[in-house]
Amino acid sequence: MPKSKPTTVAEYVAAVPEKGRKHAREMRAILRKAAPKAKETLKWGQPAYEAERILFAFAAFKSHLNFNPTPSVIRQFAKELAPYRTGKGSIQFPYDEPLPNRLIRRLAALRVKELKEKDARWM
Repeated sequence: MPKSKPTTVAEYVAAVPEKGRKHAREMRAILRKAAPKAKETLKWGQPAYEAERILFAFAAFKSHLNFNPTPSVIRQFAKELAPYRTGKGSIQFPYDEPLPNRLIRRLAALRVKELKEKDARWM
């Protein structure tokens, strides 16, 4: 990443090293479509999507793209996420493998559904 900090998600994605830029672009497109009403912003220096609360975020690293939905989403998809390295609230998608777009869409949709059920103001 460049020495100057990006101030928008578009700048962040453009600054991702070439090896991971395609993944970052795909992730951004998936998340924007999954939550069209969400505000796209930078939180903790990484792209985040919020609607009253943070829905999800992602971050580019040297060899992978990190996706951060919530621990509850990760638990519900534990079997499907078995091939990937996961943490309490994160999933690592290596750059040397295609991004599992369908799976990410499903993860994002569940997170949006969680928020809608908990916060009717977002609907």
